[in-house]
This record gives sequence, C-alpha cells and structure tokens, in this order.
Amino acid sequence: MPREDYQTQLEDLRENVLYMSEVVMERLRLGLNALEQKDRELAHEVIEGDDEVNELYLSLEKDCIDLFALQQPVATDLRMIAASFKIITDLERIADLAVNLGEYTLEADHDVFPEVDIQELGTLTLDMLEVTMDAYAEENSEDCYAVADRDEDLDNLCERASALVVRDLIETELEENTEAEIERLLQDVSRLLLTIRDLERIGDHAVNIAARTFYMVENDDELIY
Repeated sequence: MPREDYQTQLEDLRENVLYMSEVVMERLRLGLNALEQKDRELAHEVIEGDDEVNELYLSLEKDCIDLFALQQPVATDLRMIAASFKIITDLERIADLAVNLGEYTLEADHDVFPEVDIQELGTLTLDMLEVTMDAYAEENSEDCYAVADRDEDLDNLCERASALVVRDLIETELEENTEAEIERLLQDVSRLLLTIRDLERIGDHAVNIAARTFYMVENDDELIY
C-alpha cells in the first residue's frame, strides 16, 4: 500500500476515535439529563443508543488490527495506533456506564438525598473527558497531567457524597417505617451509591485516556502506572 494511503489511514483513525468520543460524551450528557429530569424517554434513548457505540468500537478495533498487521508501524505511528486501541476501549466502557445512568433513571421514582449533587459530579467527569480528548486531538501532554490532577478532586467529591448518603441512612429512624418503606429506601440508597461509583469510574477512564495520550505524545509511561 502506498505511503500516502497509510498516512490517510492514520489520520482517519484519529478522526474516527474523536468522533466516537463525541458520541460517547453525548450519551453521557443524555444520561445525566435523564437522571436530573427523571425523563424515562431520554433514559430509553441512552440505553438503545449503546448499539451505535458498540458498532463504532468494533469498526475501530478492526482498523487498528489491520494497521498493526498490514503496516507493521514503528515509533510514533506504533504508539498512536496502540494508544487509540486502548482509548476506544475506555470510551466503550464509559458508554456502558452512561447506559447505567439511563437504567437508574428507569428504576427511580422519586428524589432521595437531594443534598447529594450528582450533576456536579457528572459535570466534572464530562469536563475531564472533554479535556483529555482535546489532548489526544492536539497531542497536548500538559493537559494529560491536568486531567490526572483533577481525578483527585473527583475522588474526594465522590467519597464525600457516599459518606453523606451513608450517614443520612444511619440517622434515619428506620423503626418508624414499614418493611416496604425500608426496602424501598435501601434500594434508593444502593442506586445512588452505584451512580456515584459509576461517575467516579468514568473519571478513571478519562485518566486512562490521558495516560495513553501522554505515552503517545511523549513516549513516556509515567501516567500509566
């Protein structure tokens, strides 16, 4: 295959990874909106849209494998393809977590612990993901560090939110509730804790993408380990 075609394939791979990231971020936004608005129709849209992400993932996986097998890339090109292969895996998992948000929306029928700001956590995770994908697009290693640093803020917010939920549950006078009310409360608490956990995991995937981007740009695995 002529060198010109090979370079076009590399450029197309990068553009398609960025397109996949845009689709995934939109799914995450919709999932957060569905939770906030208790919008069941929007929740179904997020869940049903997962097929598109899976198809994108499989197509890009094939592109990466073909480039490895047919072109035997080295140096910068090898790092770019390898990083892209890892990044699409993180993006696919983020989309799965967005689906979880849609499912939580369908299961919830009222607010619990309104003092826990899920949207604040969601906004932070989205911002981290946007910054890390911009870093990938622009080969900006400094922004990779910025995303890794912000993950500590997200972890702290998630830890405080989880502690608040558990504290409030402990302080609730459960003996004054019926068995059915207690069961519903425990289900609500479980769902909220899972939501917090999933948003924290999205942040972790954003850090993974930043780490792979840093390796791609700098040939340095510092952020990976």
